[in-house]
Amino acid sequence: MTAAWPFGTDADEHDPLTKLRIPVTGQHPMWRYIATFDRESEARPTDLEAAQLASYIEQYKDYFFNDCYKAKLLERPLDVDAVTRIFHKWGEGDWSYRVVTWDYGPFWVPVAPRSRGGRFDTAKLGPLTLVQVMDRDKHMHTEYPSKDWLDWKAAHPEVFPT
Repeated sequence: MTAAWPFGTDADEHDPLTKLRIPVTGQHPMWRYIATFDRESEARPTDLEAAQLASYIEQYKDYFFNDCYKAKLLERPLDVDAVTRIFHKWGEGDWSYRVVTWDYGPFWVPVAPRSRGGRFDTAKLGPLTLVQVMDRDKHMHTEYPSKDWLDWKAAHPEVFPT
């Protein structure tokens, strides 16, 4: 007998990304996942992008959690214990993200393609790849990605080719 899916309709149980421990949710997930893929995205991640999302989650766990706690996280099919980042794919090489705690400013960074160049596009970022969006996210302590994130990417060239 298999255990009931603990996330209800919040995360898609049968989405292929779930096998990689990537929750597929809406823009306002109810659970505190480390990172999710927005099911309302206009495009799906490539295999490489899916590997990058999974690696992003792994890097977060590696950086913030000890081995005992990481083992505890594995008791559930998805990792829950974070301030969730939601990644949205608009099209080829065009990604945005948001943090669930944001309550002002643009909804997505970069803003949606239809809003680019408009008055709410204060960052004027244009399209960014998934890795560029990840670099801007929680790994941006200054104007550059953190050393831990850069070291992680360098240690995983199969997922983050140069």
